[in-house]
Amino acid sequence: MNTPAPIMRTLAEMRAATLPWIRAGETIGVVPTMGALHDGHLSLVEAAKKTCDRVIVTIFVNPKQFNNPDDLKNYPRTEVDDARKLTRFAVDSLYVPNADQMYPDRFSTTVSVDGLTDVMEGAHRPGHFDGVATVVTKLFLQSAATDAFFGEKDYQQLQVVRRMAGDLDIPITVHGCPTIREIDGLAMSSRNLLLSDRARVTAPCLHEEMEKIAEGIAAGQSFGDLQRAAIARLENAGFTEVDYLEIRANDDLSLLDTPSRPARLFAAAWLAGVRLIDNIAI
Repeated sequence: MNTPAPIMRTLAEMRAATLPWIRAGETIGVVPTMGALHDGHLSLVEAAKKTCDRVIVTIFVNPKQFNNPDDLKNYPRTEVDDARKLTRFAVDSLYVPNADQMYPDRFSTTVSVDGLTDVMEGAHRPGHFDGVATVVTKLFLQSAATDAFFGEKDYQQLQVVRRMAGDLDIPITVHGCPTIREIDGLAMSSRNLLLSDRARVTAPCLHEEMEKIAEGIAAGQSFGDLQRAAIARLENAGFTEVDYLEIRANDDLSLLDTPSRPARLFAAAWLAGVRLIDNIAI
């Protein structure tokens, strides 16, 4: 029977744990999370276990990536349950720093990635990706990880992190792992815990409409027509606002009218006060 991973809350503890691993030449995988772990997160942990000698899972609800104070306040926090879920994976460390540990007095540095952060989530959540890039840079350096694992559900975030690590010459390989979905197609997300029972029944409509668009594009239909029809059906189903529903290139997230090069369909929409995001390859 696996024993719970040791929980570390300070950088000093983290560096004391990783030093012998580094000296032994072992590979270290890090899975950065904000907690409220679900099977999507656990698939990242499983990938890290298969790839690396050592695995660190981090839980930190990062205040710098929330532009809405209520969103930060309401974000699920389930540390005890998260630790229990990780037991079967026998991870080497669960790193759970607090805000003072990550951002001590007089902390004044921000990591910003231009270009990739001007659209979609960046446009609707000002400062979000600066917060993401800053905390992920710190977690990469604190953990001394050789590999990092992120889900493709947050594809824009994945591309931002890859660009940041490459631009700053951080010696780490950033792995993108497939989106994990519920049986009805809803992309797994910690925010799904905030959905009412009624909204949870409606939520899979977002993925269903995205699949219809993908099928329509494959059949040669106009994306503009498909987009308008999908938005109308989502609003009829109970979604209150669609922030975006658009095709963008995989590499630089440039806007496309049709998938003329490797591309994905991205969406963000509000349902009963909860903002859902998703993307699929097309």
